[in-house]
Amino acid sequence: MAINFDLNDLLAFRAVAELSNFRKAAESVHLSQPAFSRRIDKLEQALGVRLLERSTRRVSLTTVGRDFERKVRELLDELDTTLLSIRGVAATRMGEVTVACVPSTVNYYLTEVLHRYHAKHPKVRVKVLDAGANEVLAAVARGEADFGINFMGAQEGELEFKPLVEERFVVACRRDHPIARLRNVKWSQLASHDLISVNRSSGNRLLLDQALAGVAVGQAGIYETLHVTTALGLVEAGLGVAAVPSMAMPRRDHPLLVSVPLVEPVVKRKVGLIKRRGRPLPASAQQLYDLFGALKGGRRGTAQP
Repeated sequence: MAINFDLNDLLAFRAVAELSNFRKAAESVHLSQPAFSRRIDKLEQALGVRLLERSTRRVSLTTVGRDFERKVRELLDELDTTLLSIRGVAATRMGEVTVACVPSTVNYYLTEVLHRYHAKHPKVRVKVLDAGANEVLAAVARGEADFGINFMGAQEGELEFKPLVEERFVVACRRDHPIARLRNVKWSQLASHDLISVNRSSGNRLLLDQALAGVAVGQAGIYETLHVTTALGLVEAGLGVAAVPSMAMPRRDHPLLVSVPLVEPVVKRKVGLIKRRGRPLPASAQQLYDLFGALKGGRRGTAQP
């Protein structure tokens, strides 16, 4: 014989068992109190037992009700776990993840992580929003990206910032440039070389301007670009040198480019993952996010000399 109750009736019973109050339990499942009472009555009639003892002030479970509440709680917990598991499997078999990142992190972090992620989840499509630091912050805050990789965000109240690596700024130059023979370079020494700088709209430029306030760094850049990666292209073409984050540099075996540490002062930036505070990520995005954390420190350490 079929038992005439449904999942909503069980949810209502769990609510009143936890809260011991009909009004509060009804509010928790978004029902009026009369409608809530009808659900409990329906459940008791279907089971043929009394589950609750009601008084003017309090609701308590009967002996049968206590045993039934334990079994209902286990049943609903198992159902939640099953549904989350099914949703997670579906998301990782075929889905889409959007990552916002500053371009200077692509060569260092993003490519290696995406290789590993694709090997595990070949059917998940990954969209990369490569943009300036402020645009990355905005994309994550607006929900246009699941999460981001940035050196800004630690001070943003609505965002969580998980540090990954701290790196220093270096001079990028060609192997045949005089700077390439030095162990380190003072910021003031850049005045005697053609300098390629990034625009004031760049987050890296803001960071450098703040770190170098009061430090004599010589002339303004001969060339100016929006992104560090473009500046490196000009360096490779032999148009000058550029102060860039070490993370932006290609691998050490690059045929043309090398980097030399900048000193007096040493300027560093902290790169990390950002996501919206209190918002769980979809399963496929969470797995990619976790993979970045697992590779913390990257393939070349915290700062390339």
